[in-house]
Amino acid sequence: MARRSTSPRLLIRSSTIHAAGCYTLDPIRRGRRIIEYDGARISKEVADDLYADRPVTYLFSCGTKGEVIDGFGTAMFLNHSCDPNCETDEDRGGIFIRAIRNIAAGEELVYEYNLFDSDEDDADCYCGAPQCRGTMFSEEEVKRQKRRAARKKSRSRK
Repeated sequence: MARRSTSPRLLIRSSTIHAAGCYTLDPIRRGRRIIEYDGARISKEVADDLYADRPVTYLFSCGTKGEVIDGFGTAMFLNHSCDPNCETDEDRGGIFIRAIRNIAAGEELVYEYNLFDSDEDDADCYCGAPQCRGTMFSEEEVKRQKRRAARKKSRSRK
């Protein structure tokens, strides 16, 4: 008889990275799909209006039509880390969290947010990893922001 694959048991508790985090109670093998980042799908414009005055959001960009997932579930508790043990996969319109290495029971599940296209000037990282980049922005977004700041500085000199 084939053994049915079950999802790992997950626990939300305090995190040294940010308020609360998601931890696994079971070992997770590299490559395993852990959880789906799910929620209502809304346009970026609607999300900007909805969360204009809120300091915290759980939005995840998806697809090619400018939609975001307004996440409200277990996956929203996965924190950013510059030394991740997970990554995201988009598959048939769904966003899934997958292990990129073997994860021991008790570990916090983390992935790189790679934020982009933000109106914010900073997205400080507090992951504490030895190779921490200091930001949750993607490398491309950091470069874009530097170019924008250089153009702004150049215009102010004129």
